[in-house]
Parts: sequence; C-alpha cells; structure tokens
Amino acid sequence: MKRILIACGALLVSAMSLADECSTASTQTALNACTAAQYQAADKTLNDAYATVLKRAPETQKALLKIAQQKWMALRDADCALMSSGSAGGSIQPMINSQCMTDKTVERTAWLESLLHCDEGDISCPLPPGN
Repeated sequence: MKRILIACGALLVSAMSLADECSTASTQTALNACTAAQYQAADKTLNDAYATVLKRAPETQKALLKIAQQKWMALRDADCALMSSGSAGGSIQPMINSQCMTDKTVERTAWLESLLHCDEGDISCPLPPGN
C-alpha cells in the first residue's frame, strides 16, 4: 500500500509540473520541442532510478529486472505509437507521442522508486530493504 501511495503522489506532482513547463509555448513547434525536452528529462530520471534499483537487486533478480525493463520499453513505445497514430502526419503528432512517453516514463519511474522503499518482510517486493 505504501508503494502505491508513493507512486500516486509522484505521478500527481509530475503531471502538474509538466503542464506548467510548456504553458508559455505559443507555436506547435515550440510545444513539440518542450514536450520532447520533458520526455528527455523524464527518461534521465528513469535511467537513474533503474540504475539504483539494479544496484540493489540481488544477482538472481538482475537478469529478470533487465528483461522486464526491456519489455516495458517495448510496450511503452507501442502504446505511444498507438496513442499518437490518430494524428499521423500532423504537426501535433510529436507532441502527443512525447506526452505519452513522458507519462508512461514518469509512471515507471515511480514504480521503480517504490521498490526502493519496501517494508521489511514484504514478500511481494523483489528487493531487499535499504540500509
């Protein structure tokens, strides 16, 4: 339950900050650039969280974590391609795709970070508690 609350809180805060960052963009090109930058920032945060989780993971789970992350990335990319397909060829498509990629990346980051805060004895958590 604690992990769910942490993840929900992170999603709420990041959604509000993402909306504010691009509010001054006045053209579609500027919106596309802004949302692409947001995705790049979210991806960096995800990579940092993933590296931290990978370091803490026991050897037996590192390979599983790597496979899960690769499959998640493929799913994220496919989901976002679908979400932005309705505007295929339009100038808004990059923005829709970037927003989707950012949303899914922020969500995954929150989930990965929740693994770092497992309670002692939580057998549903694959990582040992932090020191």
